[in-house]
Amino acid sequence: MKRNIKNMLMGVALIATTLSVSSCSTRESAINDLQNFSYELRDNSQYYTVKKWKKAVNKFGKIRRRIARHDYTVAERQRIGKLEGDCARYMAKGAKDGVLDQILGIGSEIQGILDAIGIKR
Repeated sequence: MKRNIKNMLMGVALIATTLSVSSCSTRESAINDLQNFSYELRDNSQYYTVKKWKKAVNKFGKIRRRIARHDYTVAERQRIGKLEGDCARYMAKGAKDGVLDQILGIGSEIQGILDAIGIKR
């Protein structure tokens, strides 16, 4: 009887540990996706077509929704804010270059995001 209880408690502890590690890696992977997206915009956004900008805006929205699902420390929030600001800066540059103005309905969404974080055209 004691052995069964001990095995059951060990199983519960293993499951809890696995879930905890999985949650942390999912949380961190969302930040890593944002960082990689920031690098992608930095390196390639000057060559984006209207179609690529639409995909980029959708990807940015998906990444932000994934990030919003998790709780982060103050330091992680600062890192996320910096990365989102970098992405917004590259998008603003695209908007200034006039490419984003060609995207129907998405230009105003991007401008709303930029306004929310204090970047004006």
